[in-house]
Amino acid sequence: MRVAIAGAGNVGRSIASELVGNGHQVLLIERDPDSMRPERVPEAEWLLADACELENLRQAHLELCDVAVAATGDDKVNLVVSLLSKTEFAVPRVVARVNRAENEWLFNEEWGVDVSVSKPRLLAALVEEAVSVGDLVRLLTFRQSQANLVEITLPVDAPHVGRRVAEVPLPHDVALVAVIRGRRVIAPTPDDTVEAGDELVFVCHEDAEDATRAVMLGKTRL
Repeated sequence: MRVAIAGAGNVGRSIASELVGNGHQVLLIERDPDSMRPERVPEAEWLLADACELENLRQAHLELCDVAVAATGDDKVNLVVSLLSKTEFAVPRVVARVNRAENEWLFNEEWGVDVSVSKPRLLAALVEEAVSVGDLVRLLTFRQSQANLVEITLPVDAPHVGRRVAEVPLPHDVALVAVIRGRRVIAPTPDDTVEAGDELVFVCHEDAEDATRAVMLGKTRL
């Protein structure tokens, strides 16, 4: 993929390093000369420019990008970058960083945001995920599709422990995308089983969360 990242601070550089390490083409756009540190991610392209300016995004050929990431420390900037990326350049996937929790409600499809990442929400989710067995934890929200990435850690008394994935009656609009078992990450096939202690990761429409919880954990846990 070709990915443009607005904001080359610690967050932007960390994302860029991860992506180039996975073989993707990355362009970092930064308006502050003091934050221009190409030596930190030498494999990426760097552009000194204000990503809120339409002409600068044209210069960056944003229309050729598969993903745009608004990763600055300013929510207003991230919203403007998201909106321009989606409406002016038709970038298929726009990911935006939310810095202040009270602004989270703004980061939706009306502002061109497909996926928003809120550090307070993410930290809370990670805390819940670490301690919650026998409940559904929402990890990430995909705004445009009204779908969520959710996790359930199966307790020993879950109704489908030991059964094949194909035998688990998942609701409509729910997909089991990963099983985390100890240090292993399993891309589940219909013949794989789900076991006590497994962390099951689903992509789930928000309206199907309660039904998913009921199927995986039993009606009494609703």
